[in-house]
Amino acid sequence: MANKSRPSRGMITLMILIVGILTIFLSLKFAFFSPSIQAMERVDEFYKYEADGDFAHSWDLFHSAMKGKFTKGNYIQDRAHVFMNHFGVETFTYTIGKAEEIKKWKMSKTGPLLKNVYKVSVTQNYKGKYGNFDLIQEVFIAKEKGEWRVLWDYNQ
Repeated sequence: MANKSRPSRGMITLMILIVGILTIFLSLKFAFFSPSIQAMERVDEFYKYEADGDFAHSWDLFHSAMKGKFTKGNYIQDRAHVFMNHFGVETFTYTIGKAEEIKKWKMSKTGPLLKNVYKVSVTQNYKGKYGNFDLIQEVFIAKEKGEWRVLWDYNQ
């Protein structure tokens, strides 16, 4: 009678271990590198710059359609003027909601049609000389030349 070879317990344990490690790796990869997570990270980066008053760097994260709405210099001046001078705010905190995918979206009626856009609700918490207030804004994130870029809604 021929002796059939069976896998050893060590070999089975090794195969289970490899499958487990691959499963964990792929799960982590999806969790940290999914488009919705990347979109939320870009929104977080944008508002970190805004909270620090670093409007030059936040402007750099805009989509080209947004950059067409105002120059970098005007944006820096307006943001600082409105929030810091008018409201007397030196800094603010913010919270970011979950990213919601939108298949097709336009920033305005005449804006370009963008695909695979993410909408993220951001609540900015201000404390200033006129008291405390929250500003809630829907922020949109779309890829442009391989980079996630920030857009605001100008639809009526």
